[in-house]
Amino acid sequence: MNDNEFTTFITALKFAAEKHRYQQRKDELKSAYITHPIQVVEMLWNTGSVKDIVLLTAALLHDVLEDTPTKETEISESFGQQVLNLVKEVSDDKSLGKDERKRLQVEHAPKLSPKAKLLKLSDKICNVRDIRNNPPAAKDWTLERKMKYLVWSKEVVDAMRGIDLKIESKFDEEYALAFSKLDTL
Repeated sequence: MNDNEFTTFITALKFAAEKHRYQQRKDELKSAYITHPIQVVEMLWNTGSVKDIVLLTAALLHDVLEDTPTKETEISESFGQQVLNLVKEVSDDKSLGKDERKRLQVEHAPKLSPKAKLLKLSDKICNVRDIRNNPPAAKDWTLERKMKYLVWSKEVVDAMRGIDLKIESKFDEEYALAFSKLDTL
């Protein structure tokens, strides 16, 4: 990563932190939301050996369109059209119901670009790992809901298989660990 790319990356990190500043993860500790996009970047960098600045920047920003009042122009003007396109590709349409959004993720997964598949896979790994290590509050997420989330995540990942064996294997590992832990509860 050169100086210009690092500057872009740090600027995106600051942008994401500001956009997500009032959001919290669903875990019992209500962790700062920004930890999630950072974990996705870490997964891409360490497990996928991804060094592509567009993909890493999009990973930091992957939830800002669907979870914050961020405008598309804010992303395109600050980080370029390629980053915006990638963020849009992995963003759900929040005007649709939850079940419809989940169905569409499975349906659209095989049609995603290679970079979007890597981003989506890394996102799913981090979410599945959180179900195991930092689960949502039991009062909000029953055991059945957690199990259904794991099964649905696997459906999305299975629809994208063939893009990166290391990242896919990491998903399989995290899925098995999470499912095993929940199965013993």
